[in-house]
Amino acid sequence: MEERIVIAGFGGQGIMALGQLLTFAGMTEDKNVSWLPSYGPEMRGGTANCNVIISTEAVGSPVVTESTSVIVMNRPSLDKFENTIVPGGRLFINSSLVDRESTRDDIEVYYIPANEIANQLGNSRVANMVMLGAFLEVTNVVEKSTILEKAFTAVFGENRAHLLPINKEALERGAQVVQEQKVSL
Repeated sequence: MEERIVIAGFGGQGIMALGQLLTFAGMTEDKNVSWLPSYGPEMRGGTANCNVIISTEAVGSPVVTESTSVIVMNRPSLDKFENTIVPGGRLFINSSLVDRESTRDDIEVYYIPANEIANQLGNSRVANMVMLGAFLEVTNVVEKSTILEKAFTAVFGENRAHLLPINKEALERGAQVVQEQKVSL
C-alpha cells in the first residue's frame, strides 16, 4: 500500500497541519511516511501545499509527482494539481471555495462543502478537518482514532486538547458527506 497525497490551499487554511496529522498518524501505525511542505512567498493568504506519502514499503522520495489523492481547499490549487492524479485516483474539492467542477472522468471526485460545515460547527478553522474526515472515509490510509487519540495532541500540543471535540465532529461530518455522495452515485 502506498498513498501519495498532495494537500493544497491558501496559507492559513491548515494545509500543513493536515499533512502533519496524516504523517504522525502513519508513523504511529508503523508505516513509512514522508512530509514535504511548500510555501508561497506570502505567509497568510499565499499558496501552501504539502506532499505526504504513507506506505507499507520504503519511501524513495518525498516528492509527489503522480498523486493517488489530492485535497484542494481553493480554486488555484485545483487548477494546479488536478492533472497530477493518476487514473483511478481521488480528488477532494472544497466546494465552499472552488467554483468549478473537475474536468477528469478517470478519477473519483468528492465535493465537500468544508467551510460551510465548519461554520455550522461554529469554528471556521476546522474546515481542514472536515476535508480530512472525507479523505479518511474514502482511503482508510490511517485510522481516525489514531488522528484523534495520538496525532492531534502531538501536532497541536496539550494546550489545544480542549479543541478535540469540535475537531472530532468535523471529521465525522466530512465522512458523512462522502457517505451521502457514495449513496447518490
